[in-house]
Amino acid sequence: MNAAPSDVQVVYAGEESPEVYEASIFLAGPTPRAAEVPSWRPQAIKEIAAQWRQPGTLVVFVPEARDGVRSSDYTGQLDWEGANRDRADEIVYWVPRDMNVFPGLSTNVEFGEDMGSGRAVLGCPDHAAHVRLLQAHADQLKVPAADTLAKTVGLALERIGPGAARIGGQRDVPLLLWRTPSFRAWLAAQEEAGNELLGGRVAWTFRVGPARSNVLFWAYAARVWVAAEQREKSNEVVLGRPDLSTVVAFRPAAQWLDSEVVLVREFRSPARTADGFIRELPGGSAPKTGDPRQVAADEFAEETGLRLSPDRLHAVGVRQPAGTVSVHTQAVYAVELSGGELDQLRADQAGHGNAEETERTYVEVVRVGHLLNPETPAVDWTTLGIITQAIHGVAP
Repeated sequence: MNAAPSDVQVVYAGEESPEVYEASIFLAGPTPRAAEVPSWRPQAIKEIAAQWRQPGTLVVFVPEARDGVRSSDYTGQLDWEGANRDRADEIVYWVPRDMNVFPGLSTNVEFGEDMGSGRAVLGCPDHAAHVRLLQAHADQLKVPAADTLAKTVGLALERIGPGAARIGGQRDVPLLLWRTPSFRAWLAAQEEAGNELLGGRVAWTFRVGPARSNVLFWAYAARVWVAAEQREKSNEVVLGRPDLSTVVAFRPAAQWLDSEVVLVREFRSPARTADGFIRELPGGSAPKTGDPRQVAADEFAEETGLRLSPDRLHAVGVRQPAGTVSVHTQAVYAVELSGGELDQLRADQAGHGNAEETERTYVEVVRVGHLLNPETPAVDWTTLGIITQAIHGVAP
């Protein structure tokens, strides 16, 4: 751990944050209803300053006025709170609920909005009243929880770790999303094109794993400056997921329409097919970034039962499969199968896949001409295009 002195900057209600910082915390929870009752937030700031030992600046958003006088601009206060809760890397909910001093009824609403975000931590002292529902939801959604303010702050800082420098509109991207390879790849592509992220907010994340900490899918409502058009674009949601590696395994024929290709049939919830199943090319993504060729070979074996050497896979190309919908790319590889391998797959009646991920796949061997027949829409347009690109250029 870096032993440099902490750099903690407090931003009070109505104030602007620094132009660049490495991490941020929003101090959510009840505010005293009486002026003579001290707030718990100064103690929280002390705890944060004492525990933050990472390099760079940690910003603490405090939804109270610097001079302690409550603002008369209620709408402005709500807007400030909403914007900075949305951008915060971690949202600390400390609920010392005493109905005479810290009623905090709006805290229930705010925690309800944030408890599934993957950025909230909950702290409640033993004597707090009417917090059982909050604690139950926290337990159900794997929200870290503690019974002291120091421990609650520690949970938030533990998830933040060393942080990451963000500037300007990048500050609107919490670390939970910033750290995903798919978001960083999208942002790098935009910046390479000369565009700039002006800001935005996380619309939702779909997280998996025992602690629901691995972001699998995400949606970000982005505001982008389009350099080529000198305008701001802010009415779209950017969707992301890990990049894919796909294998087109085929047996060529004298007429390329008679070539046969290996598909897997799998139930996928978004399907709008006659039987509710999707026919797709074997492939998938790895939990961590790795060699896409090896990922393709591993996924092919998992979904078909046939192990192929990665050296046999010929690179076809890398493109976005649905550029108006998702930022992810699909690396496509082609491999020519032997007659014996194709016969083995054709005879395979077993199910394959990853049971832990509820994946169940079945092998199908299909003529290309059958796939191109508009009367038998067995695959989607993206899959059809990939097969055509991979086979038509190499088959006789």
